[in-house]
Amino acid sequence: MTDDERHGRLRVAWRYVRRALVIGAAIGTLYVFITFVQVWHASRQEHEEPAAAIVVMGAAQYDGRPSPVLQARLDRALELYRQGLAPLVVTTGSKQQGDRFTEGFTGYQYLSSLGVPEANIANVDTGTNTWEELSAASVELHRRASSQPKDGKRVRVLIVSDSYHSLRLEHTAREVGLDPLTAPTGPHASLRRLARETAAVSLGRVLGYRRLAELTS
Repeated sequence: MTDDERHGRLRVAWRYVRRALVIGAAIGTLYVFITFVQVWHASRQEHEEPAAAIVVMGAAQYDGRPSPVLQARLDRALELYRQGLAPLVVTTGSKQQGDRFTEGFTGYQYLSSLGVPEANIANVDTGTNTWEELSAASVELHRRASSQPKDGKRVRVLIVSDSYHSLRLEHTAREVGLDPLTAPTGPHASLRRLARETAAVSLGRVLGYRRLAELTS
């Protein structure tokens, strides 16, 4: 093979490589764009339908007092509970190093102080991220449902968190054996938060949400 022939083959090979890279980039960009639209659409959905439980995602607490974000979630859960949409509220979230109280226990106390019977609140405070919180809630709800007739269906839950979080919550909840509906709090999400969630969902769909939680914890 002459040098000209070798160079000619290299040029052809490089042309195919560049074409594959362009096509791959285009597909990746389209995937992320579609995911962004789905994250945005999910952030604007609100469900008020009957469920087995209302699951409140954890957020910061200050020595047993809910932060504004956590209080907004708890107030939304209380609203849904008082509408009779579910007989049980599950509070989730562990604690930061040095804290005396967990996010879940803070939520438990807050709801109890507002008249929700303690028997109707389940404090599940072993999780430090979305996957762990929902997984712990799923274990508790399936344990409670074990004495009920089995119909082969997942446990339906209303999940309360910020609106931008909705799509990842739905995906993660299904991964841990729940049938989720989202009931977000607050105003519509900012572009920055939507962009961050788009990145998380894009990776979570490929890696799995448990793996994503392990990598980002």
